[in-house]
Amino acid sequence: MKIPIYMVKWLILTAILGLFMGSLSAFFLTSLTWVTDLRLAQPWLLYLLPVSGAVFAALYTYYGKNAHRGNNLVIEQGNGGTEKIPLRLIPLTLFGTLTTHLFGGSVGREGTAVQMGGALADNLGRFVKLGKVEREILIISGISAGFSSVFGTPLAGTLFGLEVLAIGKVRTEALFPSFFAAFFANLVTNSYGVQHSHYHMGEIPPWTVLLFAQLLLAGILFGLLGWVFSRSIAGLKKIYSNWFANPILRNFIGGAVVVLVALILSNQRYLGLSLPLLTDAFAGDAHFFDFVGKLFFTVLSLGAGYQGGEVTPLFEIGATFGSTFAQVFGLSVPFLAGLGFIGVFAGATNTPIACFIMGIELFGSQASVYLFMICLVSFMCSGNSGIYSSQQVSKKKGELFLPLRLLQTSTKKEQE
Repeated sequence: MKIPIYMVKWLILTAILGLFMGSLSAFFLTSLTWVTDLRLAQPWLLYLLPVSGAVFAALYTYYGKNAHRGNNLVIEQGNGGTEKIPLRLIPLTLFGTLTTHLFGGSVGREGTAVQMGGALADNLGRFVKLGKVEREILIISGISAGFSSVFGTPLAGTLFGLEVLAIGKVRTEALFPSFFAAFFANLVTNSYGVQHSHYHMGEIPPWTVLLFAQLLLAGILFGLLGWVFSRSIAGLKKIYSNWFANPILRNFIGGAVVVLVALILSNQRYLGLSLPLLTDAFAGDAHFFDFVGKLFFTVLSLGAGYQGGEVTPLFEIGATFGSTFAQVFGLSVPFLAGLGFIGVFAGATNTPIACFIMGIELFGSQASVYLFMICLVSFMCSGNSGIYSSQQVSKKKGELFLPLRLLQTSTKKEQE
């Protein structure tokens, strides 16, 4: 009787979680479209970016408590932390992200959904008095629900929640709840009529020795781009923290820098969500250095502490770089844009399995071998630190292939 009771219990909990998370994601995505359209119609709103940053920095400082740690707070609790994820995190990250987009900050959306999912899950778990391990499982399910509903990819959402907590470890004990949380949340979001964008990789080329070599090089470059992205944000955050101890001043100055650079370059192409970059990338109309522009403005925005996610910018950086790479090496543009879309994401988040499954959900299974190869190569070449600083390293990449003597020395140091 234990298994049927287990299944019924988690079906009920994940249905409740999915209902609330799916509704929040529908509101978030609809509002995001509205604020993006408003910003494009009123370019002068960019000048208010520093003010909005300062306002939300003040709200986080005086009312947010531990909410300022955002995604890292959620990941820490999924890994067994004992802090409460406060419900106030939901309005703070939701409206903080919307205002960042309204005033032109270059950020994404997955971070907001993950934080809302984690906060909902933790408070639901406390309400029904779950034990420590069950609480972790429900928080993992909340991550899956948030990711699934904001991108319309329930399978990738399931695996993202299981995989993102630690490099080298997948929390398979949470597989059943995570899938149904992701499934229900996506179902609820779709029931509101929310539409997700889809792109096409075109004709899939046959394998050749030359294509294999080109994709191997592309995968390495995608991984290095993911590494540059994550390390640049971490580095800029450290610089701002050293220069400006006050987070309110820090956000104001950081926002002013974004505005100043946009004015100097006379270009708002890389501000906000920048979804046209993806359309251009798959159509072969991307500018040669679009990936540099999007990476630069996203690092400036997130490095200053603005609210939002990293994943959509990673999609755009990868797709535009793939489009550029394809034209240089004579490959199919939409094909390599699709591989870049997934590849840079895999490298920066250290979640190659989730990214591979997302590629199949978005582009179909015909390119599955190519997608898997790119995700693995990018993952191996992006280092052991990604965009989530609280992501644990259960097993370092390539450690199993160290010479035995070095491996024994490493193990001895860890034990000491």
